[in-house]
Amino acid sequence: MHLKEEAQKWIKQSLNDPIGKILAKNSNLTKTQLETLLIDVLAENISGKSLKYDQKAKLRLSAVSRGAFNRTLRQARRNVIQSIYTILLLGYLGVFEDAGLDPYLEVANKLQTYMKAYRDIKGKKEINEYLRIISTLREELESNLEQLSKPGTMSKNL
Repeated sequence: MHLKEEAQKWIKQSLNDPIGKILAKNSNLTKTQLETLLIDVLAENISGKSLKYDQKAKLRLSAVSRGAFNRTLRQARRNVIQSIYTILLLGYLGVFEDAGLDPYLEVANKLQTYMKAYRDIKGKKEINEYLRIISTLREELESNLEQLSKPGTMSKNL
């Protein structure tokens, strides 16, 4: 498969994943910024070689100029950095010491479990049972994420 087709297929799958959709909807990144950041970070893994920004720009679902790609990438990186600083600030101010954030930490642990299970699916003999477990975990995660994405939830938990 051609690099562009493979990259775009992977991006579409990532952006259309039910859990990914919930996480993206509630993140500081626009869909375009997320797509651009994914291309920047992971396109070289797909291609197996270093790519220039004009090549990365062509991998977007709707091709853009190198300048537009770089502007969007800069915005995405800034949003990610600001999100990390927000987490650092909350930790510094002691907000994470409050048990009210436990539901968020539990969901983070479930996400790790889900991703590990999803990656480990290869080579499993009892594939139907494994798929059932992953499906149940995904549904639970979706429900938890939707609940935690409501602004009032954080106030109730804190």
